Amino acid sequence: MSQASTGAGVDYQLAFELAPVGLALSRNRTMVDCNRYLCEMFGASRELLVGQSFQLLYPSAAEFERTGSRIAPILNRDGTYADDRIMKRASGDTFWCHVTGRALNRDTPHEAGIWTFEDLSSRRPVKAELTAREREVAAHVMDGLTSKAIGRALGISHRTVEIYRARLMRKYQASNAGDLVHRLMAG
Repeated sequence: MSQASTGAGVDYQLAFELAPVGLALSRNRTMVDCNRYLCEMFGASRELLVGQSFQLLYPSAAEFERTGSRIAPILNRDGTYADDRIMKRASGDTFWCHVTGRALNRDTPHEAGIWTFEDLSSRRPVKAELTAREREVAAHVMDGLTSKAIGRALGISHRTVEIYRARLMRKYQASNAGDLVHRLMAG
């Protein structure tokens, strides 16, 4: 067994700090540690982020609450969760971000976890001003979900989802569902 595979001589703190993705350790949806890349991505110092709720990184408190409620059962079942969502930098600018998390205890998924954040803004800029619910619907549309599936995921009726899809189609000047997905992916 090599020295690296046994952990001898590996500086895990340095690996955490210099990882090419944003990393955060959490307890009860509060950041207890984060790496340099996460600070750069969100435009905030470690001192500002550590000890703060992840709500600071969301465009709205409502999105933070709804996301937490939506992912808890998935973390309970699978232990992991991942999605693309719009997040907010310290400057107030929004950007698409791929978020992946692992609960350390499935029975209490928000108790402790590790989260990765990947900035997608170079591939998917946010070009239209969207409401909180439009952002949530857009994220599910890009995953290819039907209105019924989006409605179940968000706890709203499929007819309400259709209203938000129509708004997204207008804002992005999309001619059909495929065109909407393409335009959302392009920003």
